Amino acid sequence: MPNVNVFRGSDATLVLAVDDEETQEGSLANDLINEYDFASVVARLQQVQIKVENDVHPYHEIGKRFATELRPGNINISGIAQRAHINGAMLRLLLGEGAGSPPPTETIAQPTFNMVIDLKNPASSGEGSKLVLFGVKFDSWNFALPEDDFVMESVTFKALRISSEEPSSE
Repeated sequence: MPNVNVFRGSDATLVLAVDDEETQEGSLANDLINEYDFASVVARLQQVQIKVENDVHPYHEIGKRFATELRPGNINISGIAQRAHINGAMLRLLLGEGAGSPPPTETIAQPTFNMVIDLKNPASSGEGSKLVLFGVKFDSWNFALPEDDFVMESVTFKALRISSEEPSSE
């Protein structure tokens, strides 16, 4: 019987890495990651949702009632993550150079990075999974100060591609 792991939200951590240092967007992300020491765990993740949409198009032949073929279209990767602490540097990642004062007058590039979601069960050493999102850009950022709870922030993002890794159990 295969070894099955069940992960909880408390088992997930978020690490940011530079997508491509050679591009202007990657260079901006690298500067922020170094400035705010994002090389280690950025946050514990809460209520993470990653959505992959494949835009499938049906092809209808003349005279046919039903589609004769399904053709692949664009693949869109997006998501949302909530965290239980405030980190203004994450807002800097959303705004890029626009966070400075005064804001630049030329076109503003937004940082792009890889998001690594590391799932490890503390009770089982050496077992876990990694979900890597490549080319991530933050789409929106939300801050909430509830009356009887702790401060929460959430972020939505878009990514270029996704990869999943599971270590071998040998």
